Amino acid sequence: MFDNICKFLAENFSTDFATWLLGEPISLTELSPSELSLEPIRADALILLESAELVLHLEFQTQPDVNIPFRMIDYRLRAYRRFPQKQMRQVVIYLKETSSELVQQNTFTIPGTRHEFEVIRLWEQPIAVFFLRYPGLFPFAVLGGTDDRASILQQVAQEIIRIPDQRLQNNVAAATAILAGLVLEKELIQRVLRRDNMRESVIYQEIEAEAQAKGIAQGIAQGRAEGLQEGIRQVAVNLLKSQMPLAEVVRVTGLSIEDVQLLQTEIEGDL
Repeated sequence: MFDNICKFLAENFSTDFATWLLGEPISLTELSPSELSLEPIRADALILLESAELVLHLEFQTQPDVNIPFRMIDYRLRAYRRFPQKQMRQVVIYLKETSSELVQQNTFTIPGTRHEFEVIRLWEQPIAVFFLRYPGLFPFAVLGGTDDRASILQQVAQEIIRIPDQRLQNNVAAATAILAGLVLEKELIQRVLRRDNMRESVIYQEIEAEAQAKGIAQGIAQGRAEGLQEGIRQVAVNLLKSQMPLAEVVRVTGLSIEDVQLLQTEIEGDL
C-alpha cells in the first residue's frame, strides 16, 4: 500500500519532488521500468522519472532492505545502457524510523567497483521541508523530524484545506492519512482528516477496490478450504460408522485423534 501511495505522489507531483530532491522544478515524466529491462525486474517499489537530461530513480522503503545497494547499481547500469548521455540521480527514501544500520548504507562496493547513491531518512528531515507550498510533499510531513506528530498532522490538515482544487485536496488528504498510519493511531488520523473527503480521492478508491478484491479472493479460498475440511470430516464419519478403528481413521483422513474422538462421540450421541 505504501509503495503505491509514494508512487502516486511521485508521478502526479513530479515537479514538487524535483524541487525537493534536485533543487529545481524540472518537469519530469514517468519512465517505464521495462525500458531499462533485459529481464523481468522487481518494480513494485521502483519509481523512474525522466527529463531530457536526467533520470530520477526513487525507492521508498518502510523497512530496511539488504538488497538496496545492489539494486541501485543494477538500475544505474541499466539506465546507462539505455541512456548513456543522461545523468542519473538515485535516492532511497526510508519512511519509518529504525535503528538498523542498513538505512545508513549509501554505497555498493565490491573489489574494483564502488557505486554511490543518496539516502534520505525522513525522520531526520526538517519538517519545514514539507511545508514549502508543495502539496505533493505534505503527506510526508508527519514522518519528518518531530516529537509531536499529532500536532504536525493538524498543521498538514490546515494546509490541505487551503488547496483550492477539491480533487487535489482529496488525493493529498488520502495520501496523508495512509502514510500517517505508519506512526499514528487510526482514530486520531480520522478525527483530523475528514474521511468523507478522502473517499472521493483516486487513491482511496483504488485501495478500497484492491481491499475488496483481496477480501473476495480470501473468502473464496476460505470457502474452498472449509468445504474440503467438511468433506474430510464426512469421510471420517463414514469410516467410523463402518467400525474402522480410530487409529486407522486418523491415518486415512489426516485428522487429529482428538477430532476423530469428537466425531465418534457425536455419532454415538445420534444413535
